[in-house]
Amino acid sequence: MADFLLELRSEEIPARMQAAARNELARLFAECTEAAGLKTGAIVVYSTPRRLALIARDVADATEASREELKGPRLTAPSQALEGFLRKTGLTREQLTERDGVYFAVIERAGQPASEILAETVTRIVADFPWPKSMRWGSGNLRWVRPLHGIVAMLGEEIVPVEIDGIASGATTVGHRFHHPGAITVGGAQDYAEKLCACHVVVDQDERERIIRDGAAAAAAEAGLQLLEDEGLVVENAGLTEWPVPLFGRFDEDFLDVPREVIVLTMRTNQKYFACEAPPRDGEGDHDAKRHGGGGVVQGSEPPPSALRAATSPSRGVLAPAFVCVANVAGNDGGEAIVEGNRRVLTARLADARFFWKQDLKVPLEEQAKKLDGIVFHDKLGTIADKVERVAKLARWLVESGIVRADAEQVERAARLAKADLVTGMVGEFPELQGVIGGYLAEAQGEPEAVAGAIRNHYKPVGQGDEVPTAPVTVAVALADKLDTICAFFGIGQKPTGSKDPFALRRAAIGSIELIVRNDIRLPLTQAVRGALANRAGQTKDSAAAHGLDKSVPEILDFFADRLKVQQRDAGVRHDLIDAVFALGGEDDLVRLLARVKALQEFVETGEGADLLTAFKRAANILKKEKWEGTSPSGGGDVAAQEEALIAALDAAEPKASAAVDKEDFTGAMAALASLRKPIDDFFDHVTVNDPDAAKRERRLNLLMRFRDAVNRVADFSRIEG
Repeated sequence: MADFLLELRSEEIPARMQAAARNELARLFAECTEAAGLKTGAIVVYSTPRRLALIARDVADATEASREELKGPRLTAPSQALEGFLRKTGLTREQLTERDGVYFAVIERAGQPASEILAETVTRIVADFPWPKSMRWGSGNLRWVRPLHGIVAMLGEEIVPVEIDGIASGATTVGHRFHHPGAITVGGAQDYAEKLCACHVVVDQDERERIIRDGAAAAAAEAGLQLLEDEGLVVENAGLTEWPVPLFGRFDEDFLDVPREVIVLTMRTNQKYFACEAPPRDGEGDHDAKRHGGGGVVQGSEPPPSALRAATSPSRGVLAPAFVCVANVAGNDGGEAIVEGNRRVLTARLADARFFWKQDLKVPLEEQAKKLDGIVFHDKLGTIADKVERVAKLARWLVESGIVRADAEQVERAARLAKADLVTGMVGEFPELQGVIGGYLAEAQGEPEAVAGAIRNHYKPVGQGDEVPTAPVTVAVALADKLDTICAFFGIGQKPTGSKDPFALRRAAIGSIELIVRNDIRLPLTQAVRGALANRAGQTKDSAAAHGLDKSVPEILDFFADRLKVQQRDAGVRHDLIDAVFALGGEDDLVRLLARVKALQEFVETGEGADLLTAFKRAANILKKEKWEGTSPSGGGDVAAQEEALIAALDAAEPKASAAVDKEDFTGAMAALASLRKPIDDFFDHVTVNDPDAAKRERRLNLLMRFRDAVNRVADFSRIEG
């Protein structure tokens, strides 16, 4: 056995494609060798900007010899059947054997050398590699992510001969583009990484990430600062460099009057730099974090990038006028020239950002908001200004109805200004910062803190796991915005289907549920949905369409029920219990519903609850089989003691359970139901329901129906699994 080395060297592979490319390389290699019957050991894959590499340990010398016997047609079968069998096996009639009146083909295959299989594997990998984007170059037909320049294919110390589109395999690669551009001859998998490292190429991406992570943190610490952690940026820089060298630099402190998120995003997105913070001194963190940028969130098709999440989370310290860049070369001057060049580029970027910021400060958000009637929200839903009008009405209703305790004037003000930053120069340049920029502008233009905070955070939470606002004004605007989006798109038939959700309605529903549950908002969801649809109906000129909007209410409530199951799944709440409570009908207060579900789950997971569920299902099955709908109170003599005990238990439990439900004491309601467990078990153990005496049978079926209905007043137990 020997180790196999494969290197596919090309021009620069985009950093964002490298992780998936490593996975695909390992997958294709494993599939090809397994299909050929070639045994291998562990597979390791590497990537740098200029190469994909794979090392397979302990590759067998050859595949094992095999002998296969195939059964063919009978000797008396038509000649066409025999001819087809011969074509399938590639044998002649004389090579077949006969046994029990049937033809058999014995096919013996000798073991195939590993080098032959590996050559075929490399050819297939290059031909079938699933790059997201690929290209052709020159006069050849080969497609690769960037022009392919070299192939190293070695089994042990021997070259595996492969030629693809005029590129022949060998034992030669190249080192770093600047530090060691010449050829390197490798001896095989055993010295591949070491020889490349000696030529300024760290082939292991994990090692490059460690160098960047530790080096950047150390460079910041040496200057008395701390790095703004960004693992995504670590991975991206590792995909851009073969010899990473973290370098510390500074920029003009005057740029710190630009919002913090803008500076961080400019450094991360445009320049791939790490931002730095000055550790807060006692008592200064909160004030300076607010002055240089606080919370914020973005709206878009995807959650915010890691750097933006770091930039918009509560600050550990004040943003410093410093950065750490990652060079791909080790400068003779310690990197001073590289840092200076990067500083000049960053200065130009920040100067542009400051220009847009100062221009936006000159225009009040109220004036900006007037431009929203020129931006189409959706061709069937009008403009952004139309959406703002709907959100403002719904948000004010949430307050005036006592659902959210906030200042109604501030809520409406925030709702009417929340989207105004969409027409600013800053958001035009940095779309990820919509809402965040509006919050800064509102604060700078003298809006109340609650209004500015609501503008900044009204897109939150952006899906599960994001920070959930708790400030009342923000909650009202954020909830109204999400409810309007969901109801508006359902109203025009644009609901999610399968994996398609182009308007992120599932995420909006999860966000709405998070706001409601986290803030304990007692929202009658049906009424809120009808109100949102009515706001939309008031804007449409199509009266038929307006009247049809109300038909969307059941669909929207079902949609929320499905999203609630998803949202609660991570908390360990069973979906069947949510169904059991929803099935009662009329329960659209999510806070109350979840309290009932929690109590129900605690109950059914006890021994008493499990036994009661079993008894309920037995009773329900008997009633279903008998198609029993109930009759007026019936008589019949000889009432069994167990019947009397069950009747007495129901007489006691029913009012207790009903009173507990009315008080929203669902644990008490479950306790009342628990008292029925022993009486119903005794009833089934000692009483024959289908008694020959028709009066007794009728009485007992009515008693079972009473038991079923008493349990179903708390939850529909027929929906509970188990």
